[in-house]
Amino acid sequence: MAPTEATPPRPPAPAATFWLTRFVLLRLLGVVYAVAFLVAANQILPLIGTDGLLPVGAFLDRVRGALGSTPAAFLRLPTLFWFAHSDAALVITAWAGFALSCVVVAGYANSLLLAALWALYLSFVHAGQDWYGFGWESQLLETGFLAIFLVPLWDARPFPRRAPPAAVLWLFRWLIFRIMLGSALIKLRGDVVWRNLTALYYHFETQPLPGPLSRWFHLLPRLVLRLGVLFNYLAELVAPWFVFWPQAASRIAGAVIVLFQVTLIVSGNLSFLNWLTIVPALACLDDAGWARLLPRALVRRATAAAGAAVPSAAMRAAATVVTVLVLILSVQPVVNLFSPRQIMNTSFDPLDLVNTYGAFGTVGKERLNVVFEGTDADVPDDRAQWREYPYKGLPVDPARRPPQVAPYQLRLDWQMWFAAMGSPAQYPWTLHLVWQLLHNDPGALGLFAANPFPQKPPRYVRAILWRYRFAPPGSPGGRWWERERLGLWLPPLSAADPDLRRYLAAYDWLPASPAP
Repeated sequence: MAPTEATPPRPPAPAATFWLTRFVLLRLLGVVYAVAFLVAANQILPLIGTDGLLPVGAFLDRVRGALGSTPAAFLRLPTLFWFAHSDAALVITAWAGFALSCVVVAGYANSLLLAALWALYLSFVHAGQDWYGFGWESQLLETGFLAIFLVPLWDARPFPRRAPPAAVLWLFRWLIFRIMLGSALIKLRGDVVWRNLTALYYHFETQPLPGPLSRWFHLLPRLVLRLGVLFNYLAELVAPWFVFWPQAASRIAGAVIVLFQVTLIVSGNLSFLNWLTIVPALACLDDAGWARLLPRALVRRATAAAGAAVPSAAMRAAATVVTVLVLILSVQPVVNLFSPRQIMNTSFDPLDLVNTYGAFGTVGKERLNVVFEGTDADVPDDRAQWREYPYKGLPVDPARRPPQVAPYQLRLDWQMWFAAMGSPAQYPWTLHLVWQLLHNDPGALGLFAANPFPQKPPRYVRAILWRYRFAPPGSPGGRWWERERLGLWLPPLSAADPDLRRYLAAYDWLPASPAP
């Protein structure tokens, strides 16, 4: 018999590369930053400006007084607005952040530019008070901080000479792991509706800002909704563990997480949260996958850059340092993650570098809405003609289809969703809002969709608590909602009301010479 020839050994598979991954990841991060700064540019003055609902100057004074000095306050609550917080400074900072974000979207980013974006947004988060108390604010800061170390210090080209550091890509995977698992565990430990698979019977109707397709999702068969909860667990509880596996498994895990975020994007208006969550998940996808999706010209540029890459000792050193720092700062978040008293959306360091995350640990079973109304009548009872102030996103008119808002965020609408589940005492700025409506304040009115009193301000303003439910398709008049009045949330108030004036004066919200 002829001797059998030995089979030559199979050459090793080429190592995964992430040049296209970095390109796509940074472009999406730039989009999220741009939206976040645009929201600030449009809303920051009526929210925390000199005449805003929660003026930043008074807030910084309280922090300084509590901590004893400006340096101590800065170390505890770092923000550029310690140096200047005039209305002009707030607006210029917002538009500067928007402009720099557009540079990143256009394809240009280096460490200096990304560090500037991070510092600017950190300033708004730390000065924004209630309006910037959402989990995605610290998530954007942590994501943006990691991105600083993904690129060279100076070279801002889309495909620079330096490869993306592997350690930083692993840190992005560590971030998406904590985001998703934290969200799953807070659900399992929280509301029973997640454990019995009925959470989606209510979520699409009661979420903060429903979107155009939310009613369609709400009316899906119950079996489909229960399967939706299982898909939630697949994406949040199972997939995160595979982001650290070899590339084939991590690619599938990343794709599952991205697909889950897309379903959340089309089924509601959760600000830029879901877009932002996709960013670290992209670190699970290597260039081999992107090469099938992106234009060939772009793939060729990435391939050429990889072939001409020059190692950078400085980038490796920076990546090592930030990895050690993140691991040290991860201790408390990890302890919290596996604690039976888990808390979500919390930072344990003053720079929000490593945080805890989670969403919808409790799902409301009914949708409550606070609607502000005004009247010109002398007697502000139910026989008076009351006109409603329509929100830009929250439902007021039952015939209005829920709008598509996300990734943009309507910060007043979000806070009023929370306020409807509480009382005015828990949200004292609502009294300040009433005062501003009583004076047709243009900033406050700009937070609403329309002004029902364009000629002169109302004599009285009140707030009504309603229960809203989706109306069946084909309802008379094309109604999207059915609603039921539950009672007064705030009684009728006038600008001359002495109790209202005393309340506002206690918060230093009355102007120096209040109008009669």
